[in-house]
Amino acid sequence: MILPFEPYNPIWKANFDSIQHELFTLLKPIRSRVDHIGSTAVEGLSAKPIIDILIGLEEENDLDRIPLLLRDNCYVYYEKYNEDMPYRRFFIALIDRPEVLGLPEQIAPGDEIPARLHDHSLRVAHIHSIPLQSKHWLRHIAFRDYLRAHDNVRDRYQALKEKLVLQQWKDGNDYNDAKDEFLKEHEAKAVEWYNKGCGTIEWYYNENLGQSSVDGSD
Repeated sequence: MILPFEPYNPIWKANFDSIQHELFTLLKPIRSRVDHIGSTAVEGLSAKPIIDILIGLEEENDLDRIPLLLRDNCYVYYEKYNEDMPYRRFFIALIDRPEVLGLPEQIAPGDEIPARLHDHSLRVAHIHSIPLQSKHWLRHIAFRDYLRAHDNVRDRYQALKEKLVLQQWKDGNDYNDAKDEFLKEHEAKAVEWYNKGCGTIEWYYNENLGQSSVDGSD
């Protein structure tokens, strides 16, 4: 498959804001923070027009509450990924409810992923739920801020992506694997840079809890 790839579009920020508001409503019972991550969060960087979203949970025990809170909406829960990444719960937000699109609401361990779920035109967002301040949460936030602050690294990443999107891929995971060497190298540098206090401050706490929000550069 050839993956969709578009120049940076300011509408991606508006799309994130809309999904963030919906998530705050659905996740009202838990303490959470919602961030815009990935290439669509970096001005000037081309990307698949699918918003990457990071839900940071204050309580690790809330990980398995997320699937219940997002049920019966436009999300598919990839439970089958939990074995390889037990620290994360992953969801795809679709253009409509899964049952309307003829798709399952949950991909359990051992299930085959329906071929139609690889159709990126049906996807709105990829949602990663991870404990707040864990190393996995940190690397996503740090890498985003690092790309925003280092135009040379952003441009190298752009060049790599432009080369890769010309190729045929089995699925999005296959494409991500091809970026892995670059990502690992620069995520490590980004975390070191971020831990020196160089990152931005962007608090997107669940407003339903009455917590204040501080908007940084996103």
